[in-house]
Amino acid sequence: MSLMNLKPGEVWLADLGLAAKTRPVVIVSRSDPDPPRVLAIYVPLTTQYRGSAYEVALPKLSFLNRNSFANVQGIGSVPTARLERKLGDLPSSALEEIRAAIRFALDIEVE
Repeated sequence: MSLMNLKPGEVWLADLGLAAKTRPVVIVSRSDPDPPRVLAIYVPLTTQYRGSAYEVALPKLSFLNRNSFANVQGIGSVPTARLERKLGDLPSSALEEIRAAIRFALDIEVE
């Protein structure tokens, strides 16, 4: 699989190397037909909510069995080979909220 098959807002089950456990992640990488590395930038999903500006509550999604939150403090990259299967797509409004939380976390101002 290459990055050009991934789109922002897709939710994948990924092997992040944590105790032989996979977890859902949302892809936040831009679509790039010719990436320099075969990596995807992701934000992990969690069921633990701490009420911070670094978390985005997701709407109820048919492909997730629990209420979930995007934890932008956990942003990272993973080789696309460790993405096991696509679970579904986030609504565009949820992806925009995640992008806003990333801008907050990284102190990026929008002009």
